[in-house]
Amino acid sequence: MIKRLAIWVPLALFLFFAGIAAYQLTQPKDDLVRSAMIGKPVPAFDLPGLTDGDPRVTEAVFQDGRPKLLNIWASWCAPCIAEVPHLEELAEKGAPIVGSALQDRPEDSAAFLQRYGNPYVAIARDQYSELKVAVGSGMVPETFVIDGRGIIRYQHLGPIGSRDVPIILAELEKAR
Repeated sequence: MIKRLAIWVPLALFLFFAGIAAYQLTQPKDDLVRSAMIGKPVPAFDLPGLTDGDPRVTEAVFQDGRPKLLNIWASWCAPCIAEVPHLEELAEKGAPIVGSALQDRPEDSAAFLQRYGNPYVAIARDQYSELKVAVGSGMVPETFVIDGRGIIRYQHLGPIGSRDVPIILAELEKAR
């Protein structure tokens, strides 16, 4: 009897683990990093404005009772160029957008905005990825919907495209 078990137990374990592996291989892969901050307040931060003459940007900008978008971008980011027209469309439709220029020199950010457009109501200079890490961002570009109390309500991973605009506007409306 023990000899029989010695044969069947390893085979049963092998089949069990092979079944788990086969199941995992059939599941869609999600490489995107989702923020653990959804439903939580924007962490305290205090970053310089884009240029030395611009006002500092803090978490208070998201606590004035009006929902806003936080868009993390960089001048060196090619997908960021592609999303600018869609950010401008969002701004034209009443979505206030706070930008966070990631690991960028102010002159490079200014040249980007001059060339492609500036849909932002304020821009923070996030030289050391402080805000990016604090909100749980995993990529550039990335956009968050933040309600008027400063609670992160929605995360859009990657560049915003034309089909994303109505979704983001709907999420912004839900955040009111």
